Amino acid sequence: MATLTTSAPRLAVPGVLRTRAARKLLLLALAAAVLVPLANARWASGSWPAALTVDLTAPLTRVSDWIIDNRDSHPLFLYFFGHVSNAVVISVRAVYLTLLGLGWAGVAALGALVAWRVAGVRLAAGSAAAFLACGLLGMWVPTMQTLALMTVAVLASVATGLLLGLAGGLSDRLDRALRPVLDTMQVLPAFAYLLPVVLVFGIGVPAAVLATVVYAAPPMARLTSLGLRGADKEVLEAVESLGSTPAQRLLTARIPLARKELLLGLNQAIMMALSMAVIASVIGGGGLGDRVYQALASVDVGAALAAGIPIVLLAVVLDRVTGAAGERTGGEPARDARTAWASALGAVAVVAVAGRLAGVLDWPGGWSVNIAAPVNRAVDWMTAHLYSGVPVIGGTADWAGHFTTWVLDPVRGGLQWLPWWSLLLVVAALAWVIGTWRTALTAVLALAAIGVLGLWKPSLDTLSQVLAAVAVTLVLGVATGVAAARSDRVERALRPVLDVFQTMPQFVYLIPVVALFGVGRAPAVAAAVVYALPAVVRITAQGLRQVDPAALESARSLGATPWQQLRQVQLPLARRSLLLAVNQGVVLVLAVVIIGGLVGGGALGYDVVFGLAQGDLATGLVAGAAIVCLGLMLDRVTQPTGRRSEKGA
Repeated sequence: MATLTTSAPRLAVPGVLRTRAARKLLLLALAAAVLVPLANARWASGSWPAALTVDLTAPLTRVSDWIIDNRDSHPLFLYFFGHVSNAVVISVRAVYLTLLGLGWAGVAALGALVAWRVAGVRLAAGSAAAFLACGLLGMWVPTMQTLALMTVAVLASVATGLLLGLAGGLSDRLDRALRPVLDTMQVLPAFAYLLPVVLVFGIGVPAAVLATVVYAAPPMARLTSLGLRGADKEVLEAVESLGSTPAQRLLTARIPLARKELLLGLNQAIMMALSMAVIASVIGGGGLGDRVYQALASVDVGAALAAGIPIVLLAVVLDRVTGAAGERTGGEPARDARTAWASALGAVAVVAVAGRLAGVLDWPGGWSVNIAAPVNRAVDWMTAHLYSGVPVIGGTADWAGHFTTWVLDPVRGGLQWLPWWSLLLVVAALAWVIGTWRTALTAVLALAAIGVLGLWKPSLDTLSQVLAAVAVTLVLGVATGVAAARSDRVERALRPVLDVFQTMPQFVYLIPVVALFGVGRAPAVAAAVVYALPAVVRITAQGLRQVDPAALESARSLGATPWQQLRQVQLPLARRSLLLAVNQGVVLVLAVVIIGGLVGGGALGYDVVFGLAQGDLATGLVAGAAIVCLGLMLDRVTQPTGRRSEKGA
């Protein structure tokens, strides 16, 4: 006898609510329906309520005054910071005198031989040519000053990063404790580091070196921790089974297995240290950065370019040498390596002694080429013919003006017009959809902290510049990345251009935009676009190239056109890479928009520059804190986390 079974009717869920993102937005809408009327009734103003701000001017001014009054007498400064400052000065001076003692021929030979031992003859020739070009441009002494500061800063950054990375890589508890600290250090733009360091150490080389160390150590720490945690478990178990101690396992297994990550960390530390060493010229770092800064202050584009080219050459050479060291998987026997290095250093010593005996330690003045005059003539020509008055298309100044009027002003006005609670809701929605509730909470608290600091409107001004620059960067970067991913010829043609642009320090990007666009917010946005574009192009192209070939072949077999393959297969499957490109574009754009305060970008960048120039700790430090909060909010809104990033939902 058959029996009939019945089941309880299931409630029909609307299709739109079946996705996790829709359910998150529904919960957020319900919370907003309760909280927004209460907030609007209590604080009806559209801007951030004055009652919810905290004035930090008085306490920060007291701290600043105490530091200034006690800098020459308090034991903390006399017996700690004073010794640190003296050690930095002695170290930089020792390296600088060593470089001068080697002479231009010895330094060029040393650079070429190191490049040859690491990467081969071609890079050795390029390294020698780069050093000789620094001399030809009349920048030999400033180059040696920058190289001396870089050497000390990189060594200190690597040592600090290694210690932090070892702590995070060997202990889960320390890793969790260090992660928010490293996040903050990495999001904080370089310019914001300068004021607190100057307050403690004053203007000069120690402040420049220590600011550089704080900026360059986080990538070394992160990559060291990543390498130690990613070591092959089977190898570690085999070493442990032999009865080795934890210290022996670290030295004989973990660190050798993490060699590639360690060398990548060294590469990143060098690049960031060089970038920061140039910015640190603002606080007396000297060298090439000081030449660029002084030239920009007087709008002398030719002199700025003459000092900027050696910076780029140093960056390219150091990037190639450390990159080649990281790509080497094998090596020669230790005895042969020691013999080869001893022979190379002996050759350098011979060249240096020969130069000293010949009396040509300093770069001969007659061998220098003055490019400032012709470059300034070219700039004058561009100003006369391209800056304005160009028929039909208009000049670069016209473009900058139109971009400011049609894009920057409306975006800024729209953001400042929106009620403060609506911006908090938008940020919460974006961060929760792309991540988790913790991500959304962090982003909302970061944005709210900006209002509490009393910098709501200037921060929205900076945000408008960031959003405009990111939009332009993503349009150009994704389109170029798609072209590079679909064509090997385009990818090969773009590679050297992207290499050069990606190794240029942030400060150098201000030179051409000032020449073409003058000063203002539009030039700051243009510099940010050029700085962030290479990273977006590379990440986009790499993500599209890594799409499963089987999926593309299946789409082609079904008759999909190239456009359909791109839109329906490649872009969805490369979603994680595209989100990473957006995230990196936002972080890089923010860094240069802040530096744009030097060329009229205004907003938070201006506050940092003003505080630095006037020694106003309250203004500069509060603006720096607002920059950190803005960067943290943008990072969380554009960085997928949790289950969503794991499943690709």
